[in-house]
Amino acid sequence: MVMRPLRKFSLPASIETFHDQWLAELDAALSAPGSDWYRICRDTLFDLWYPGRGSYDELLARSRPAAKAALLALDPHHITLEPEYYAECDVERFARVKPLLWLWYSFDRTPLGAQNVDLGVRFRRLLASRIFERCGRNFKCFQHVEFSFGYNMKVGDDVVVHRHVLLDDRGGLTLGNRVSISDYANIYSHTHSIVDQRDVTDAETFLEDDVRITYHATVLAGVRVNVNGMVGALAVATKDVRPYHVYVGIPAKSVRVKPNAPADSYVTERVGRRGES
Repeated sequence: MVMRPLRKFSLPASIETFHDQWLAELDAALSAPGSDWYRICRDTLFDLWYPGRGSYDELLARSRPAAKAALLALDPHHITLEPEYYAECDVERFARVKPLLWLWYSFDRTPLGAQNVDLGVRFRRLLASRIFERCGRNFKCFQHVEFSFGYNMKVGDDVVVHRHVLLDDRGGLTLGNRVSISDYANIYSHTHSIVDQRDVTDAETFLEDDVRITYHATVLAGVRVNVNGMVGALAVATKDVRPYHVYVGIPAKSVRVKPNAPADSYVTERVGRRGES
């Protein structure tokens, strides 16, 4: 086995100091009593998309219709997000986190966000602590991750979420400590009836400690991936994943047990073919 831990890499000290200053200012603005998160979102995005262009209101006043529409969209009051159309949306709770979700999504599409790892991770961590119901320490999230409500997310310590992941917390989503979710994975907590798609069932989904969800995998609503479980690339987990088991395929089934598993984990579906949970 070849161990390849991430190497340490840092930006020039002057750049890190500048980033520290900007994030500290944003953190202070969001934390101020009575702060207007909608206004903070709008002004931050204006600075990112139109640096050095002066006043937002002045630019808006002299802009043609298309440019005016683009400027208005910087303000979360003037856009809609898909979860706002869901019947079970808590309007008051979503209104609180909406500007931060819009700031997160929009930041990822700016030149400053994009694939800018160090600043991007720190920026998203700053927002996550205010969006999620709970966010543990050292949350690490890459670009173009999307949520449903955001406020139904419970996230443990040292969680890593890679690019283009969907975290659907519509029915509630809990990520334990040290969970790792790879690129293009989809984690759901709601499902639609095959008869009428308006018939929606919400079911909380759990990824317990040390779970790995790998590339392009899907975990369906109400599934519990137990401690140290793994869902392989392109797999679809339709039922609970046993502790320390590796599940692959569609629907996902156990194909092996991790070598670090305790002794009572070694009854696999491949051997037993009984009682899949």
